[in-house]
Amino acid sequence: MSTMLIRERYKVVRVLYTEPDYAFVEAVDIQERETPTRLLNLYEGELLHRYGKLCAGIRREDCPAFQGMFLNGETLVTVFTPCAGTEIDQVFYRGDRWSWQDRLHYAGLLLHRALELTNLPPELSCAAMLSENVLVDTNKKDVRLRYMVRPMEGMTPRELALLAGDQVKKILPRQSTTLEAQLDFLEELDRGTFGSIVGLYACWREAEENIRAEREAFAKKNFIGRGLALLRLRLKRLRKQRIRR
Repeated sequence: MSTMLIRERYKVVRVLYTEPDYAFVEAVDIQERETPTRLLNLYEGELLHRYGKLCAGIRREDCPAFQGMFLNGETLVTVFTPCAGTEIDQVFYRGDRWSWQDRLHYAGLLLHRALELTNLPPELSCAAMLSENVLVDTNKKDVRLRYMVRPMEGMTPRELALLAGDQVKKILPRQSTTLEAQLDFLEELDRGTFGSIVGLYACWREAEENIRAEREAFAKKNFIGRGLALLRLRLKRLRKQRIRR
């Protein structure tokens, strides 16, 4: 895996991650002039056969970033194009200052990206939804997925929904000014009842409309009206918690 020139085409410029029988590297395609940077996943041992089968079924329309795969001696190499952005945990964190409009925008983009992964094997789609691979481009207000496809076992379509839900919770956190529609949606995510990303996305489409309408109505209230609305909401949630107990 330490080969600096792979198949006389890809020159490794940086090793980004390693574990037994797997490495993720940044390389330059010396045959490509305009956009030469590539991201390579390298698998050996048992992983070679497992990921060879998984990646053999990738269709370009399901994953435009996938550029192909090949054997380099005893190593399977899968090639992906890179994408710009900052890891989600460095953009959305406790104490950040995003507006509710931006939060809805990014949450919708993230879930749409997750929905685009539907036709990929869960081992690949779930890896792409890990925090290290969810990149936020704040300049272009976009969310992109990097394909560091490190080994993951036992993944299912439900796991993709759970991972996407965890990422959305970072974008739409519970705050002192969070209103009922958003709290209801977050409770749905906490329950983890979605069997696939399709069900989660359908729930989001309805929730997004409710959250936006509630926020717009809340913004029209004066200072006292907002305070009373938040107080009534807190009392309502407390009563609901007592009933559940």
